[in-house]
Amino acid sequence: MIRVTENLGKIHDLLTKAALEAKRDPGSIRLLAVSKKQPLQRVADAVAAGQRDFGENFVQEGLERIEKLPQKHLVWHFIGHLQTNKTRAVAENFDWIHTLDRVKTAERLSRHRPDELGDLNVCLQVNIDDEPEKSGVRADALPELAAACVKLPRLKLRGLMCLPALCEDFDKQRVPFARLRVLKESLAENGIAMDSLSMGMSGDYRAAIWEGATIVRIGTAVFGPRPD
Repeated sequence: MIRVTENLGKIHDLLTKAALEAKRDPGSIRLLAVSKKQPLQRVADAVAAGQRDFGENFVQEGLERIEKLPQKHLVWHFIGHLQTNKTRAVAENFDWIHTLDRVKTAERLSRHRPDELGDLNVCLQVNIDDEPEKSGVRADALPELAAACVKLPRLKLRGLMCLPALCEDFDKQRVPFARLRVLKESLAENGIAMDSLSMGMSGDYRAAIWEGATIVRIGTAVFGPRPD
């Protein structure tokens, strides 16, 4: 039996410990529970345990979760690759998107976002290690994308997101996260201030927290292994 409530308690303890080690306020770090391909009951158990933020990688699955768990206090984050034909669904149903990497996609999200929902919170995905197989804007093209996004109505540019190459060494894990933090600081120096760094997962959350992560994305440690 998967004990989601116990798992959440353990993860919050680990995040608090990492924050204190990094001399940070644990309250400045948000746990984003990645619920893709998990049974609905496990997600419902997390809601009952007080989890508020959920990350979905697939639009259709996310829409089903949003419909079946209609609690108004829940915050739904889209964290997968966004296809052009899915921008309306994300704009109309999610509260955040973490994977924006093109101006064209930003324009479509802006156009489709209903006024009554308020602004869609946006993180720009940066291909921080320049991996050809990964999505994300190049670091040198980030300022242009950020500048375009802040001009669009119904979008609120909140921060940056990255998925670094896998690495088990703590000090080496910190390097790409530090680069993302520096990119955020550079944008702020040029008038584009943001409050969020979406970075770190189960295997590297400590390094991400040490480098300023405000949103940590964790899945199987919360919900257990995904069913086949």
